[in-house]
Amino acid sequence: MKIRFSIVFFILFQTISAQVGGERIYNFLNIPTSAPQAALGGETLTINDDVNQPLWNPSTISKFMDNQVSVNYVNYLTDVNMGSATYAHTINRRFGTLHTGVQYINYGEFIGADEEGVETGNFGARDLAISVGYAYNFPRSDFYAGANLKYLSSKIENFTSSGAAMDLGLYYYSDLRPYSFTAVIRNLGYQFSPYDEQREEIAYDIAVGASYQLSDVPLKWHFTINSLQQWNIAVSNPSNDETDLEGNTSSEDINFFQNAIRHFVIGAEFFPEKKFNLRLGYNFRRAAELNLTETRTFAGVSAGFGLQMGRLHLDYAFTKYHPVDNSSTFTLYIDLTRKGF
Repeated sequence: MKIRFSIVFFILFQTISAQVGGERIYNFLNIPTSAPQAALGGETLTINDDVNQPLWNPSTISKFMDNQVSVNYVNYLTDVNMGSATYAHTINRRFGTLHTGVQYINYGEFIGADEEGVETGNFGARDLAISVGYAYNFPRSDFYAGANLKYLSSKIENFTSSGAAMDLGLYYYSDLRPYSFTAVIRNLGYQFSPYDEQREEIAYDIAVGASYQLSDVPLKWHFTINSLQQWNIAVSNPSNDETDLEGNTSSEDINFFQNAIRHFVIGAEFFPEKKFNLRLGYNFRRAAELNLTETRTFAGVSAGFGLQMGRLHLDYAFTKYHPVDNSSTFTLYIDLTRKGF
């Protein structure tokens, strides 16, 4: 098999996206492709009026998403581009609403080389996921249970891989309560066909989330605790290495609190029910792992806004997935139930 030097960059990219070592496949499933999600920290589970939210939490699927369409684009890193499209339709009052979505990532072009370092031409790499989801509202209650089924496909040059995954969610939400909470298991799955002979594990995640709407202030908080399946998620940041007078270098010593706080993501929506709103988020793990000692990187911070214009709704998010590069996410919603503009 030919050795392709550019695969090293691909592996490093997978490590960045996983943020816990890049040890599993299909890590692109854990990168937000919608602007509201990205602006609120990247892992919010309690957005209840967004047709993109079921990609992260299928139990949020409801009749209020009927005939809602969304397309999303992410200018990720260098020439890596991501996107998604979602749609929901209520079959009938008795059955409920079905949700479908497509996620993709294009890693751009790479330079191939053989064992001697002789270039063999350019090649590409991409990942793709197609999902179908449904949520059930338990009779005479405010609890919802939902599930997504996903078909997964990946290609690196002429090597391909495919698999399937499932999301499971339980959600409590009531119009009469200022709070909601949820528990989600994402990306439980199996790789049907590996790139080579050895199968890899899919990057699954177990998380809980909550939101709270303040009564006298137009502000809604979102809280997420992720990676519950793995307590120790901290990775030493080389920027925090220390060197003594004898030239010996020691890695960062991560204590209990520093590891615990990396499980948390916080987001805030200002004017959440208005036609114009603002969003802020903070991802503690991203902030710790992308921090540079002598440079202010604003790692972990995300921000965005939304603007509704008739049947159209535009959203934008600014995030940092790398200390020296910025990422922008654009989302367009179309309400097909409304006539005219």
